[in-house]
Amino acid sequence: MKPERKMRDTSLFSVRSLAVSGLVAAVYAVVTLLFAPISYGQVQVRISEALTVLPYIMPQAVPGLFIGCFIANFIGGFGIPDVVMGSSATLIAALLTARMPNVYLAALPPVVVNMVVVGGYLSVIMDVPFPACAMYVGLGQVAACYFLGVPLVLLLQRRMKKGGKNPAR
Repeated sequence: MKPERKMRDTSLFSVRSLAVSGLVAAVYAVVTLLFAPISYGQVQVRISEALTVLPYIMPQAVPGLFIGCFIANFIGGFGIPDVVMGSSATLIAALLTARMPNVYLAALPPVVVNMVVVGGYLSVIMDVPFPACAMYVGLGQVAACYFLGVPLVLLLQRRMKKGGKNPAR
């Protein structure tokens, strides 16, 4: 008979994981809405997208990113297409980010997925050529993910290496 393993508190449905997801959702939605003038539209730098690199070190952030994006797009976005497709793009990017081998590659899925998906539906909604929309969304994603998200994750990793606790565990 195999000895029982003590389960770590990393399940997506543990109290701690749900709390982390809730905090990520709240921060994502609030930051998006606080910076609304630059969070929506063809040319956008969604500051809250820095959080999309978190699944690299905290897979528990994935549901929070989806819910936060859903709320932000529901309140201030471009209607149902933005709520459904934008939130789905964030979910797909977060799932891919959690599987990346290093933090620099972890920032790539949110850039590419949002550039294609968000750039695609915004080009239709706003009647702007896709290449222009994709480029602007992609550049905003690069700014948020690489200039804010990567440093955030590196800071959290350093903190955890110095004996700090991973907030998701």
